[in-house]
This record gives sequence, C-alpha cells and structure tokens, in this order.
Amino acid sequence: MLQTIRERAQGWIAWAIVILISIPFALWGIQSYLGMGGEPIAATVNGVKIPARELDQRVQERRFELRKRLGTAYDPATFDDQRLRAEVLETLIQEALLTDVVKRLGLHVSDQEVQMQILSDPAFISEGRFDKETYERLLRFQGLTPAMYEAQLREKMSATQLIRAVSSSELVTRAELDAYKRLMGQRREISYLRLPLADYRREEPIDEARITAYYGSNRARFQTPEQVKLDYLMLDIDSLSSKVEVSEEDLRQLYESDRARFVQPERREVRHLLLKVEEGADEAKAQAVLDEIQAIRARIQAGESFEELAKTLSQDPGSAAKGGSLGVIESGIMVPAFDQAAFALKVGELSEPVRTPFGYHLIEVTKILPSETKPFEEVREQLRTELAKQRAEGLFYDLAERLANISYESRDSLDPAAEALGLTVQHSDWIGREGGSEGVLSHPKVLAAAFSEDVLVGGHNSELIEPERDQLQAIVLRVAEHREASVKPLDEVRDEIVAAIRDEQARAAAKSAAEALAERLRDGSDWSAIGEGLKPESPGLVDRQNTAVPAGVLDAAFKLPVPTAGGVSVGTAILDDGDVVVVRLSKVEDGEVKVNAEDNTDGFSAESFILTQIMGRQAYINVIEDMKSRAKIERKALRGRDEAL
Repeated sequence: MLQTIRERAQGWIAWAIVILISIPFALWGIQSYLGMGGEPIAATVNGVKIPARELDQRVQERRFELRKRLGTAYDPATFDDQRLRAEVLETLIQEALLTDVVKRLGLHVSDQEVQMQILSDPAFISEGRFDKETYERLLRFQGLTPAMYEAQLREKMSATQLIRAVSSSELVTRAELDAYKRLMGQRREISYLRLPLADYRREEPIDEARITAYYGSNRARFQTPEQVKLDYLMLDIDSLSSKVEVSEEDLRQLYESDRARFVQPERREVRHLLLKVEEGADEAKAQAVLDEIQAIRARIQAGESFEELAKTLSQDPGSAAKGGSLGVIESGIMVPAFDQAAFALKVGELSEPVRTPFGYHLIEVTKILPSETKPFEEVREQLRTELAKQRAEGLFYDLAERLANISYESRDSLDPAAEALGLTVQHSDWIGREGGSEGVLSHPKVLAAAFSEDVLVGGHNSELIEPERDQLQAIVLRVAEHREASVKPLDEVRDEIVAAIRDEQARAAAKSAAEALAERLRDGSDWSAIGEGLKPESPGLVDRQNTAVPAGVLDAAFKLPVPTAGGVSVGTAILDDGDVVVVRLSKVEDGEVKVNAEDNTDGFSAESFILTQIMGRQAYINVIEDMKSRAKIERKALRGRDEAL
C-alpha cells in the first residue's frame, strides 16, 4: 500500500497538494514574524515587554495581600480595579527600570551570595537543613529549573543592591537633625467643632432625572464582576494521609526501631535552699556565705525542718515560698554543678553545699521517678499519624506528577485524571477575579490560572498549580461556567443611589456650613461670638501622637500655617465617618532641641537614624522618577478582562 502511494505521489498532482498544504503554514509563519496574535502586552519599558498576563497575576496577588491584611474588613468594592491595576503596573515598570539600570551599571551578585540566599530559604529546609530534593521539586511544580530560578533570584538581589546603595547614600547634617526634632516634637494649641453628617441629611424625595444621571455616571460602581464556576481536582497531604493504610505490624516495627524516642528518663522531685554570692565577690565574702550555709545544714541535720528554713532563709524568690521546692526535674535542666549533685543523692539525703553561679545551695531529693518506656498502646495513634503522613508524602509526589501529565494529555476534561487517580472532581460556586471564599480558591496563583487565556477562553485544563511552596497541596482546574461582567439594572440599585445622593447632599451642606463658620473665625471671632449653641472641643496643646483627638483633626491641625502673632489659623476637614470638622489653631510650640552625647552628625542617634531612612527613601523615589523621565515607556490600556469583553 505504501509503495502504491509512493508511486502515485508524483507529478503535477503531488506538487499541487504540496503547494496547497504549504500556503497555510507559510501564512502562519509570516503572521508569527509580524507579531499578529501574540500575547497581550501591558507596557513596554525601553523595549522590554511586560505581559498583560503578568499584570493580571500581580493584581490578583495584591488583592490576596489586601484580603489577608484586612481580614473580615476587606471589601472588594472599596478597591477600584482600574486604580489597583495602575498601581501594580507602576510597580512592574519600576522593576523593569531597575533591572535595566542594574544591567547597564554592571552590578553583580556573586554565586556564593545567591547560594547562601537559597540555602537559608525556609521553603527549602527539611529537618533543619537545606534539602536539594525539596528545592528541585518545588521549582518543578512552578515550571522552573534551578538555573531559571537562580537567574531570577540573582536579578532581584542585584536590584536590591541598587536600592540599598541609593537609600544609604544620604547623610544627616546637624541643621537637618535639629529641624527634624523641632518639627516632630512640635505641639499645637487647637480647638475644633464637629458637624455630624446626620444633622444635614434630608429625607425629601430625589428627582428621577438626578437618579438616572447618577446611575449613568457611576455604572462601574454597580457592575457585577466577571465570574466563573470551576471544576477542579485537589491533592493535599491531609486527605492522602487519611487514605493510607497502616498495618499493626508496621506500627510495631516502627515502635521497636524507634523505642528510644519513647523512653522517659529518670526524674527527681527536688528542693533547695540558696544563699547568694554576689557576682565578683572576693574569697572572704564567699567564705562567709559558705560558713552561713554550713550552719544552716547543721540545723537541718539536727532535726529542724528543711521546708521551714527554706521559707525563711532561702534567697531564691521563686522557690522560697514553696519551701524550696523546684518540682520535678530531668537531668540536664539545671546548671551542671547542681544537676550532678541532685542526681547523685538518695531520697531524703541532704547534699553538701553546692557552689553555682547563683551562690551556695543545699539540695534534697524528696522523690525519685525511675526511667520508663511509654507502652506501645499509648503511642499507637501517634505512630499511625506519623507513618501515614510519611507514606502520603511519597504518594503525593507520585500522584502530582501523574495528575500533571494526564490532565495535560486530556486537556478538555478532568474525568480521565480523576478516574485514573481515584480523585473526585470538585465544584466551586461563582468566583470573581478578587477571589472566592477563604481557602485555596482565593489564592492568586489559582485565580490567575482560572482567568488565564488558555483556561478561560481556550477551555483547557490548567497546569498543575502548587499555591504555596512549603505546603504539600496541588490543584488542576478548568472553567465549568463563565459569566460576563454586567451592570445591575437601575431598579435593583435605586435605593442605593438615593442613599448615596442624600449622603452627597448632606456632605455638601455640612461642608458649606463648616466653611461659613471657618470664615467667621478667620475674621478674629471666637467660638462664643459665632454661635450660642456651639460646643467645640478644646484639647489645648497636642502633639502628633495624640490619641485623644480624631486622626482627621490632627492631620488638619498640623497642615495649617503657623498663625501670626495674636491671630489664628482655621481650616476644615472631613473625618472618616463623614462628619465635617472646623479646626482652629491658636498657637504653635516647636519641639525642644537637646544636644547630648548620642546626637552627632554621623547619624547614630535614634532621630538621625529615622531621618536618614526618610531621606534615603525619598532619594530612591527621586531616582526612580528620574529613570522614568529618561526611559521610553509605553503604557497600554489598563482595562481588565471584565471591561474589555
């Protein structure tokens, strides 16, 4: 048959077929050279492209960080997506600029520095030491080789070198330090009047045209975000441990091989009487203490109660009240001299005076608890848990590799992998780009995969995802359902709009009233002269750290200009709860500048250290801004997928 095909695949017909097949390949090749259909780009920095995919992932990570930091107070609606994306993009641009400058300056991090950084990374530590197998396995799960990871780490460490070099280049002069002290120690005499927002809220009907206009200009506020439902397969060490079978024989073998771990060493119930010898005391003073404790020992041997003498004479405040009792101790807990004496005594035997760094002791053993081995029955469940987890770890790595392979080979379904590995396909509720409920489905890596082009648009299984490097947990997912972003109907959000408009009206009215009061105060009037019913707060002189005054009032007070002699400075501010305040500043006292041994122009005092950090940070910001002004930066549209579709 093959010979027949060979004989007939000649002549002009064969050439025509070859040409027809070649055309799409040629066009496809040209398209790739022209960049058509390439990966979306968020920005370019001096010709270096920042993929939109990387921006999306970093935005997810930023949301995850905010959620962890704010906890139950986190509300996705309060973080404008466009602003968040813009902030993250600026961070990526700064990183690209730093990398570019580091390369041009030839900054270098040695192999030894990179090696030390890797060796000290807690994620790669197993049983207290660096584990090469763990290192390679964790990198493999992230799609990295050691060489790739080390190159990335070297790049980050090089950029850190530049940041430190710039930040540490600032020096603080005496004049700058004194000015800083005067400013930070400044106190201001203020009074303020709070105008509650509730007093200016009106319940009259809102015009329909205004409601419609507000809805039209704030559509993003009422948008239901793009969401997906996910099917996923999960591997984690806890679930695998519960499925691992451990026989009784296995447990007994482990017990016998590790019996020493379950041996309880001999313990002793001990009491003591201490007379202290002062540190640095000469021989005469030490001898005097020794003579005193020998006399006490003689009294005990004569029949007096050790317990009563310890209560009245022992200089150990921790045990004296308990008659000198130290409870039950094991060998090695006390200082060597004490330990050696205590474990050489018989029950009821009184020691000779024992010298330690604390002084002289008299020691008595009241009870000996002999060494014993915990029986197998007592530690059976502990051994079962340990052995099951140990075996589950090996099983995890094997299953994770198979899961990655099968889900890649059968990219249109999770069923083949679930059937082959004995896993159950799990299903999520609707999840947005900001994440779902607490747990693995809210992790940035998982969200980035769920909303990636290949998974969301291509309909394929994701790659194997390991959310955290130091946890034995892996997931493969696919999108089961996809819901586009949409704007809620006006009728659904009408009450919310009405409340927002009334808040705006109340805020405007309160602000207007505050400005009117402020204007009268600026004319020189006092509170009593501008209104009989006013009840201003007068905390007097306050510093920047005052906690009794609302933060918004303090902020406004320390931004006001210093009043002229006999005059006042007045301003207004809106507090976090929406209330408006009028702030009156009548006097400013600069902080005191004290010159002492710690204050020096080398910048080693606490204040100079803080000021150096502030100036160093500002120097770094200035350098970044200068880099941006010189660089060729092209920012693409910052639309997320929910706006672009």
